Amino acid sequence: MAITSANQLELLQTAEAVAREKMIDPGLVVEAMEESLARAAKSRYGAEMDIRVHIDRKTGRAQFTRVRTVVEEEELENYQAEMTVDQAKQYMADPAIGDTFVEEVPPVEMGRIAAQSAKQVILQKVREAERDRQYEEFKDRAGTIINGQVKREEYGNVIVDVGRGEAILRRNEKIGRESYRPNDRIRCYIKDVRREVRGPQIFLSRTDPQFMAELFKMEVPEIYDGIIEIKAVARDPGSRAKIAVISYDGSIDPVGACVGMRGSRVQAVVNELQGEKIDIIPWNEDIPTFLVNALQPAEVSKVVFDEDAERIEVVVPDEQLSLAIGRRGQNVRLASQLTGLDIDIMTEEEESARRQKEFEERTKLFMDALDLDEFFAQLLVAEGFTNLEEVAYVDQDELLVIDGVDADTALELQTRARENLEAQARKALETARELGAEDSLIDFEGLTPQMVEALAKDGVKTLEDFATCADWELAGGWTTDNGERVKDDGILEPFDMSLEEAQTLVMTARVLLGWVDPSELDPKVDEDEAAGDDAEDDTDATEETGA
Repeated sequence: MAITSANQLELLQTAEAVAREKMIDPGLVVEAMEESLARAAKSRYGAEMDIRVHIDRKTGRAQFTRVRTVVEEEELENYQAEMTVDQAKQYMADPAIGDTFVEEVPPVEMGRIAAQSAKQVILQKVREAERDRQYEEFKDRAGTIINGQVKREEYGNVIVDVGRGEAILRRNEKIGRESYRPNDRIRCYIKDVRREVRGPQIFLSRTDPQFMAELFKMEVPEIYDGIIEIKAVARDPGSRAKIAVISYDGSIDPVGACVGMRGSRVQAVVNELQGEKIDIIPWNEDIPTFLVNALQPAEVSKVVFDEDAERIEVVVPDEQLSLAIGRRGQNVRLASQLTGLDIDIMTEEEESARRQKEFEERTKLFMDALDLDEFFAQLLVAEGFTNLEEVAYVDQDELLVIDGVDADTALELQTRARENLEAQARKALETARELGAEDSLIDFEGLTPQMVEALAKDGVKTLEDFATCADWELAGGWTTDNGERVKDDGILEPFDMSLEEAQTLVMTARVLLGWVDPSELDPKVDEDEAAGDDAEDDTDATEETGA
């Protein structure tokens, strides 16, 4: 067919109809038509020509033009689309590199093959525009709830019609053994939206903890208004869940507001989650207090929090152990997810046995190292002394408060403790040298002989070896493997070395070896000094910074 013989307005009418059907910009359809017509014209005039088509947005007239660009003579490659300055002088006055010469060419007759090719180009462009529109529409809706209609199920995955596109609910994102039939209504959480080659992919979930949080936001106006905040959520989908809430209005009970009149609000969420039992817990910034709430309905006798290791020990009465752990460990697992801590639960009897064992070990340590009888060693342990360093270097007044200890006895205890520590240091140093530890490591400030011995046993024998260590290799740490926290033992962890101390020692070693320029560390110091100078000039700023 020939463009000139066609109704020129038909192009615009077709573009508007397609854009309205696909809900995309009509300009994108017209651009696709222009590209398809240009491709057809190139097949007529030659693929090397730069043929461009412009469709007037008002009249629908298609204008075909040939474009030639002025280039350097040595860069001339395509004689159909490029020309030199001398050649351009035939068509232009005072041509320059980069100028373009545009001339109109006659419209082309579109044969069957050319028309089919043009149709494919238009369809492809329309599909791309439709995909872009879908992605732009849904990318900002990730993290919200959407209602859809089930279209079909494929290998356990549910394809959901969400209006202007399709989304997928994978089988591992369904609650329990949920099954759906075509045309069933479904409510899901938009977990992720990705732009992929085959189009935007919208991934739904009904097991994500945030799905429950969003449901509560819909049912509880106080959460939607920001008066109540959901601080943490933990779920065992389809079985049980725990949600921690806090109120910023002292007159509103966060738990009561979430439960609702006669449980109406929480029941609506429970029904949507297939009967999942929900424990609503008041949030508390004091972690041990919050954990006691999180382990309900079990009663807790004692909580010991190790902040460095992010672990917490919970002591419960013997009869409460099974309740605290829950069926298949569910209760303690959810409490652990809620607090973000590893929880060790033990009975009062187990905790008592452990404390008794520690008491006996420390008593034996003082008996052997200080040559004391059992009674006197027990007195030291009862007063809170745990190791020889504490006895050797503690203020003498702290020893004098022990019954039966006078100034001479206290001096004798400290002398024995120091002699024992010196003997241990000499022995550790001898062992380290036998293992090959060099003086560069032995003389490094910050490492005790026992530490050098431990390092040498682990193959760290020089200052260079030490400088290549990571802080967690020395102080230990925790990593997450398949969703579970795993303990990484550090070489110097038995000496109570923190990650910060290990990092400082390693960096100091690198500076001594010349691996790190000390000036690179100075900006931080300069900033602190500058902050201190500013603080002297402005007392209010100091108080605010301190706060």
